[in-house]
Amino acid sequence: MSIIVINRTRKTGKYYIEDLGNGIPLEMVMIPDGSFMMGSPETEKGSTDDERPQHLVTIKAFCLGKYQVTQAQWKAIAERTDLKVNIDLKPDPSNFKKDPASEKGKKAGNRWNRPVEQVSWYDAVEFCDRLSRHTKRQYRLPSEAEWEYACRAGTTTPFHFGKTITTDLANYNGKSTYGDGVKGVDRRETTEVGSFGVANNFGLYDMHGNVWEWCLDDWHDNYQDSPTDETAWFNSDDKLSDKSGRAVLRGGSWFYIPQFCRSASRNHYWAERDSITYDIGFRVVCAVGRILQ
Repeated sequence: MSIIVINRTRKTGKYYIEDLGNGIPLEMVMIPDGSFMMGSPETEKGSTDDERPQHLVTIKAFCLGKYQVTQAQWKAIAERTDLKVNIDLKPDPSNFKKDPASEKGKKAGNRWNRPVEQVSWYDAVEFCDRLSRHTKRQYRLPSEAEWEYACRAGTTTPFHFGKTITTDLANYNGKSTYGDGVKGVDRRETTEVGSFGVANNFGLYDMHGNVWEWCLDDWHDNYQDSPTDETAWFNSDDKLSDKSGRAVLRGGSWFYIPQFCRSASRNHYWAERDSITYDIGFRVVCAVGRILQ
C-alpha cells in the first residue's frame, strides 16, 4: 500500500495589516524575492501543454493577500463610492450569502469571511484601484508569475502540500482524486478563508481551491517567449481600462476536480474579463508595503 505524504504547516511570515474601515482588516504577507521553475513537466499528472515550456523566472519581493479577498473586505471598499475610479461596484455580489453550514461540534461560520465571488476581472481591478486610493499604496492583481511563485513557496510538487491533496486541506470537488489521494467531501460551496488552518511556506492560505483567482495577464496558449521576471504578460499596452478578451485564472475552486487546483494549472475557459460566476474571486498584490517586524 502506498503512503500519502502531506505537508501540514502553520507558517507566519512578515506581514502588515491594512484597515479598510469599520474594523475590517486586510492582511498582507511579504513574499521574498527568488527564482523558480514556472510551469509543469510532461510527467506531472493532469498537466497540459499550456503549462509549458517550463522556464526559469526571477521574482522581486512583493506583498500578497494572506487570504482571498473576503465578502466583508469587498463590501468595505465597494461601497466607498467616493473612491470610484472607473466603474460602479455592487457591495454584495456574492452567491453564497448564508452562513456556512455548521460542522459537527462546531458553531456555524460567518459568511462575510467567505471569499467574494461573482466579480469580474474589471470589478477586481476597480477594487484594487479603490484600495490604492484608500491606502495611498499601489494595489493590483498578481501577475501569473507572482501567483505561481507565491503558491509554490519553494516547492516543485503538484501542490504545495506535496504530491497529492485531500479535502481535509482544501475545498474542491472531493468526488475526484489526484495521484494517491482518496475521495473526500464535495461541499458544493465556498468555505471561510483560512478555515483549514494550513498555510504554505510563505504563510498563504487557500492557494489551492475554494475560488479561482484572477491574474493580471492576458491569456497565452503556452509560455513560449514569456517574461522571465514578475511582470504581467500583455499582448498590447498595459492600460487596464482598455483590456478585452481573456485573462488568466489560477488555483482551482470548490467546483473543480483536484488536477485543476495544481500550482501550475491555468484556466482560460471562464476567463473572459467580464465573466461573473460563483467560483471566481481574487487576492491582491502590493509591490511596496510597510512590513511590521
